[in-house]
Formats: sequence, structure tokens, C-alpha cells
Amino acid sequence: MGSKIIADVVQFSKMLRSLQDDCKDSCIYDEDVQILRVNGGKHLHNIYTGDRPVFICEKTAPQIDHEDDKMDETHSDDETHSDDETNHEVKIELGPQPLTIMKARQLLSWYTMSQNSIVSPAVSPADLLPPAVSPAPLLPLWVRCDMADPAGTTWLGAETACTGNKVSGVKLYAVTCAGSTVDKGAFITLDELKQEHKRRHHPSMMVARGTAQYSLFGSTVVENTTIESQSSVTVDFRWSHVETILETPPLSSMATLNIKVSSGDMRSPMYLLYKELEFLQILADGLRTGETEWMEPVETRSAVQMTREYLDELQNTVKTLQDQSTKEAVKVKTEMGTSETETEIFNSLMERGDLDFIEQLWVRMRNSVTSYQDVGDCLKMVIKALQYGDIKPWIHRDSSSSLSKLILQSYHHQMDHVSLTGLTPVHMLLEMGLDKMRKDYINYLIGQDLTTLNHLSYYLSTVEDLQEQVIRLRKLHHLLEIMVTCSTFLCLPYDRLFFLTQLCLQYYKTCPYDEDHEFKLQIKPALISHFYQKEQAVSWGGGGV
Repeated sequence: MGSKIIADVVQFSKMLRSLQDDCKDSCIYDEDVQILRVNGGKHLHNIYTGDRPVFICEKTAPQIDHEDDKMDETHSDDETHSDDETNHEVKIELGPQPLTIMKARQLLSWYTMSQNSIVSPAVSPADLLPPAVSPAPLLPLWVRCDMADPAGTTWLGAETACTGNKVSGVKLYAVTCAGSTVDKGAFITLDELKQEHKRRHHPSMMVARGTAQYSLFGSTVVENTTIESQSSVTVDFRWSHVETILETPPLSSMATLNIKVSSGDMRSPMYLLYKELEFLQILADGLRTGETEWMEPVETRSAVQMTREYLDELQNTVKTLQDQSTKEAVKVKTEMGTSETETEIFNSLMERGDLDFIEQLWVRMRNSVTSYQDVGDCLKMVIKALQYGDIKPWIHRDSSSSLSKLILQSYHHQMDHVSLTGLTPVHMLLEMGLDKMRKDYINYLIGQDLTTLNHLSYYLSTVEDLQEQVIRLRKLHHLLEIMVTCSTFLCLPYDRLFFLTQLCLQYYKTCPYDEDHEFKLQIKPALISHFYQKEQAVSWGGGGV
């Protein structure tokens, strides 16, 4: 690694030295970097003073296809010769091209290392000049940057500091820009633009059209700190009869939402449900690989202790099973701590009051198990209580897990023998979680009239293996993340949410899980006018037809 860096330093230093000593104007380094030897005062206005030559590094300008030039010259018989010359000039004068900030820092580091007394023996005497000749200091180096970093860096520079004829150090410079200011008065007016367009193309009729994009949801800045988010919702506008440049899209525009939502955003009301799904995925991965990386437990009490207390409560109850399950469901929700951490909308729509015995057991075990031993011990206690008739819990009629089948058998005192060895306990726990989370998602989608059970049959099927069931459940969760984002943060009306639900359900029936996929939804601008009318557009464009 070190020898590669030294070799790069030697090569770059040789290039600069050759450009300096031979008084060349420019050269190409490594195909994509152009090095210019220019007058510093003329090319670095208000940055560099004096007439001393400097090196300027920038991106190599792309080559122009001569065939394209010929096509441009014969593009239209109606245009004058002067217009052709103007178009040709605009075509080839691309202007200076900046380098990335990482590339700029790399070039400056090579320049600096070439002046280092530790590195220089490997660079200068043998590689650059005869041993008897003391090399002159290199000219200052300035690199044009693309302003893509948070500071908006436009130039990075380095200049040798000398004591006599000997280099004693290197001065580093950075020039940043806060961004351009928009002076609408300096723009050409639309009438002038139309006249110029007519002069070139002689249309019989022309309509000015506008396009703009706004960001509605994504990364945010809080106290000068950017909170990154992989989720984003942007809106594209298209409209006719543009009156002014950079105008806000009118309410008559055509608007399309571009929705990309990533699971796991802590700002989402779905975050706790996402953590539950994450635990489910860990169990599935453990079955596939034979190794499980257990999550940190939410509960301070052990899984065995929580399961024993739960079974004792069921044995000692004097109420009806239905009343007891309702009481336990409320208690479980309180233990999860959702009432204060989630939004009221999410509480009212997602929380269920009908958790059966297996679902409540799942919640306790999910929050406390830390090993295969924990899972096996808890399930042994439950199966033993069922065998001895200590508990007769109620479960949902459509439960499909192995434990639910044992519970049904216990009603008739005819339970199959289950060997809780190997990965069997994890397999049973995964089934319990799949059953519970499927009902959570059904509760929201059906409760909000966003779809029907028939449309959900693909996602709720239990005939596939557990790995495929988890994949389909993740798809369903991603759909809910999208719905909750659009309803909670964008407040979209029911008809748009219903259409988007059908769009997502249809997409995931045939496509793999993909959080980078961008769903598109047509909406009326009035529905989101309060989001964009006082904001600046991410991009704005205009044209005539």
C-alpha cells in the first residue's frame, strides 16, 4: 500500500516538474485529469494575487464527436449561417470541469508528500534531477472542486513555503462557497426568450411549459446537523403557460409523487413494529444458517421468569378466558411502552386488543429471550402446563403455528409428542411471530378499508416454507411503511391511499423485495400545496412547444 502511494507521488511530481521546466501550457494526467500552467492572477480572480504561474488541475473535458458537429452544421436550412456558427460555439465550449473533493484531496496530498523531506529522497534526486542539481520549488497547485461536500468547496490549493531556496513547508488553502444567489432581474424575460426561439425556429404557435421538482420528505437539518434518511418523497410538476421564470407551479399543474420509503426510520410510527419484524428475520436467518445473533433484551427479567409468571396468572384467574385475554393484552401493550412513544394515530390504528395466548407469549419471549436455551425452556414450560391441564388458553381460529395445534389437541387431552431439540424451538417461535404479525397488518389494512382478504391471499399464505413466508411478510411491512408515511406525514386522502395500496400489492406479487423502488402516484397539487408553495424547488425547468 505504501509503495503504491510513493509510486503515485513520484509519477505526479514528475508530471508537474516536466510541465514547469519545459514551460508547457498543459498536459493530461491519468486520462481524466487536465493540468494547466497558467497565470495565477488572471485565472484565480480574488483568490490569488501576482503574475506568478500556477498549476490548475481540473477534470478533462469530454471529447466532442465530429460527426455530431457536422450534423449541427446542417441541422436546418432555415437557420442563417451566423446562427450555425453560434450553435457550433455553444456546442464545443463546455468550460472548465471540476473534480470531486476526494480526487482534489488526493492530488494535494501527492503534491505535499513530494515536498516532504522523508519522501523526497525517493522522489526528487534519482527520479527528477541529477544528484548535483537542487530542484526549484514546485509552482503552487490549485484544484477546481465540484462543491459536492457539505462545506461547498470550490478550490483547494497548496503552495510551498521556502527558507532561501529550500522548501520548509507547504501552505494549504480552501475556498468555499455558500451557494449562488438568484437575481431574477438578470434573467432574460419570457417574452425575449420566445422571440429568440421564434427567430431561430419560426414556429407558427408556441406555448411555454414548466417543470419543477420539490422534496416533501427525506433528510432533515436540525441545528446545523443533517439527519440522514434513506426515505424520500418528491413531487414532479408539469404545467403550461409559464408566466415567469422560477414561478411556483399553479394548482392546475399535473403532479406526480415519487415515493421511496426505507424500513427502520426512527421517525416512523412503524418503528416498533419494524423492530419486531427484525427479530423475526433474525430467527429466520438462524434457521437457515444455524447461527443466531440475538438482540439485546428489552425486558430486565429473564424469559423463563416472564413465562412462568404468565402461566401462573392464567392458572389463578377466576374470570372468563375472554376477559382475561383482554386484560393481558392491555398489560402487554403497557409493558411495550407504546402509549407515550408512538403517535395517537398509530396507537388507534395498529394496536390490537384481541391478542390471544400465543401472541401474548410471543411478545414476552421476543422482548426477553437471549439464547436457544431460553426459547427451549419457555416452550417446555408451556407444553408441560398444557399436558397437565393447568391452562386451557384460547387462540384465534385461524392460527396455523405448531403450538396452536398442540393447544387444540390439549382440549381433547390427546397431544402429540414434541421433541424440543436442535432448531425445533426456534422453528416454533418463528411460526408464532409470523401468525401474530400477519394479524397486525391485516388489522390495519382491513380496518382502514384499503384492501380485502382476497387481495392479501398471496401475502397471508402459509403453504410456503418459513423463509418465503418471512419474505412476503417483509413486503407487507414495507407496504405499511409507505401507507403510514403517506397518511401520517402527507395526510393523503382515502382514495389516493387506496389506489397506492393496490399499486404496491400488485407490484410485490411479481417483484422481489426492494426498498429502493420508487412508487409513483398521481395527485392533485391542492392536496400538498402547503408543503411546497413556500419552499424552493429542487429543480426547475422551462421550454416551449
